[in-house]
Amino acid sequence: MISIQQMQYILVLSEQKQFQRASELCFVTQPTLSMQVKKAEEDLGYAIFDRSKNPIELTIYGMKLIPLIRDVLNETGKIEVLTKKFKGIYKEQVRIGIIPTIASYLVADMFSLWQEKLKGIQLIILEQKTEELLVSLERKELDMAILAGPLNDSKMRTIPLFKEEILAFCPSLKNKTILTNDLNDLHPWLLSKGNCLRTQMIQFCEIKEDNESDSWNYEGGNIELLMKMVEQNGGYTLVPKNYHLTEQQRKQLRSIKTRNGSDEAVPAREIIAISPNKSLKWNSLDALIREVQVNYNKEREDIKMSVLNWNG
Repeated sequence: MISIQQMQYILVLSEQKQFQRASELCFVTQPTLSMQVKKAEEDLGYAIFDRSKNPIELTIYGMKLIPLIRDVLNETGKIEVLTKKFKGIYKEQVRIGIIPTIASYLVADMFSLWQEKLKGIQLIILEQKTEELLVSLERKELDMAILAGPLNDSKMRTIPLFKEEILAFCPSLKNKTILTNDLNDLHPWLLSKGNCLRTQMIQFCEIKEDNESDSWNYEGGNIELLMKMVEQNGGYTLVPKNYHLTEQQRKQLRSIKTRNGSDEAVPAREIIAISPNKSLKWNSLDALIREVQVNYNKEREDIKMSVLNWNG
């Protein structure tokens, strides 16, 4: 059958969808990679890639083959782990992905602490949007993802980390606590599409995305830039409470109250960790999770939090 090396080439090519880029990542020439993939197809008796498409695509056979290749490569990796353990040089590699609006503060807050307390782990952190994280988990490119819930997926284990109040950055409003109605006549500054905080803001503030009355707008990739737009042009944007701010910026945050009959609640998001139901790295993942929970899970008892949805 096909070799481990050929499996690695096929897997990289299936992800990159072009021979030149795949060959660069595999550190071989393009003709070498092309020849090895073609030989694998001949040995298997079926085409794995449809080369008539640009970029190339997996055939139906290829789609069914790729998950099997991932499983085989994952199993063969255990041999290297065993050897390193016997040599006493093994560190378990843990790959976690975090959405940008959480990574912006959590990585800075937790990285040194993780290094200090979890010495047996080689930690790799990637920043991706929610949909990208879910794809990476499905492809087994990540061991765990940290994002805003809720998320219902029977294939994934979901662990609540902490709840985080969502505040309004709005210097033009002077009261420290405002109502949602106070934002109605102000221009909203939104994160770019793909950020779940954008969806939460649109739903919570009842923003119409196709408002033709706006002759000016900007959608940014990070909260810091949106706050600068607010400072220079007015309006407001929403900011997670744990986001790192200067003292002057924090003074311009406003707590938002939503009224539902006699109840008053503040908007919040629930931060969760998700990982495959079956993970050989669960002990390491659990240790990472516990450190995050201890550091952030300090829910205030004097306020009621209303968790926002982002996927509906």
